[in-house]
Amino acid sequence: MVVVVLALVAAAAAAVRSTWSPCGLSMLSTITPMAERARGHRFGVTATWFVLGAGVGGATLGGLFALGAAGVDALDPSTSTVLGCAAALAALAGLVDAGAFGRRPPFFRRQVDDAWLSNYRAWVYGSGFGWQIGVGLATYIMTAAVVLTAALAALTGSPIAAMGIGIAFGLARGVAVLLGARLRSPAALGALHQRLDALETPVRWAVVAVQIGVAVIAAVAAWGPLAAAGVLVVGALALALGLPLGLRARSAPTSA
Repeated sequence: MVVVVLALVAAAAAAVRSTWSPCGLSMLSTITPMAERARGHRFGVTATWFVLGAGVGGATLGGLFALGAAGVDALDPSTSTVLGCAAALAALAGLVDAGAFGRRPPFFRRQVDDAWLSNYRAWVYGSGFGWQIGVGLATYIMTAAVVLTAALAALTGSPIAAMGIGIAFGLARGVAVLLGARLRSPAALGALHQRLDALETPVRWAVVAVQIGVAVIAAVAAWGPLAAAGVLVVGALALALGLPLGLRARSAPTSA
């Protein structure tokens, strides 16, 4: 049960962070009341298809999680082993996202095909884009928490729980499109993206903190409070090594 909760927490963090992927930001610009009206469609209908598609994408990902969970169930590891693996993987994910190894996400840089918007009906591009967003691995991977979610879902040893975690991730990614539900002007769209831009770095570090928190909780459950102290040291190291890198990346000029 502890691993299921930790997996859901990681899934939520991964979904939130993924909103800042180029695909996620693109969806907030291309599926809006203004854009859908210009294409002769209704935002509510397209957004519904998008969220449904994301849920199916999450279920597709959940199917992969379920296979992993079935494998773990067959191995029948002890509870302390499962929790220990969860702690180690969560700490590693936090280090990756903090940039402690000299490189941090995004990984797998793939963008959705925006030609769909002019070539297909709303339900096709809505559900198709939603599926690609919801499956998590088909477009930009913005955080190691996506991989951590997969690992924790497998470690539950329950295919049903693993499937549910995948669906939860997909739906959480999909509902982000509703951030644009009240946009009625280009100025409003620009203001939304300005707010998102200002929040990107805080959210990234919040996800690092969540992953370290998951590691600490799993370590306490596996080995007791003393082990958690070691994980906290690792977390402090991640922040110490990663923060300067993150600040330099943030301040570096970008090319057009």
